[in-house]
Amino acid sequence: MDYSISTTVLILSSCLWGVVAREYNSVLTVPNGGSWGTWGRKQFCRSGYAHGFTVKVEKYQGDGPKDGGTYVNGIRLYCTDGTVIYSRTGPWGTWSKPQFCPSGNLISYVMEVELPQRDKNNVAVTNIQFTCSDGNRLVGSGTNKSYPGPWSHHCTSGYICGLQTKLGGWQGEDDDIAFNDMKFFCCTEPEVFPSPTVQYPHGLVRHDCE
Repeated sequence: MDYSISTTVLILSSCLWGVVAREYNSVLTVPNGGSWGTWGRKQFCRSGYAHGFTVKVEKYQGDGPKDGGTYVNGIRLYCTDGTVIYSRTGPWGTWSKPQFCPSGNLISYVMEVELPQRDKNNVAVTNIQFTCSDGNRLVGSGTNKSYPGPWSHHCTSGYICGLQTKLGGWQGEDDDIAFNDMKFFCCTEPEVFPSPTVQYPHGLVRHDCE
């Protein structure tokens, strides 16, 4: 099966049919998220679990006070039912090639975060990594300028099935800050929502679910 971005994928978005909260048994968080921004809506796989991901990244722009880039601007989770889910997404950057667990599903994550810097471009989440239930680790395509924080707990039962992201925004002449925090939800049993999906050719999605 070809999982490349160029293929047609199903994008499941609660922007289109309202929020349906799937039953989950735990929430994965990490302590190094930023305080700026607004949380987007919770998004869940229509059925099954997340077994892959891609990130939207704006690369390093320079060392000036207004340079530097915003790094991670979005994350999509690829679900075992063929849908792709996302929460709030920034307008900057490009999507990386999706990465998938060789076998199994996503069960934990870690964020790489750059701390605030005086008189420099301040960003928050610069990269993300996941562990798979098969023991493999998937590393995002963000910057290598920062260091990972502590890992989240593993899903104690089941696998990652949903996400929620916290996004800053354009600050005018000031710094622009994109992703500041994210959390993931674990589900045990596959679940199917009786809600419609929308098909976007070539994997194109709206930039912001809000």
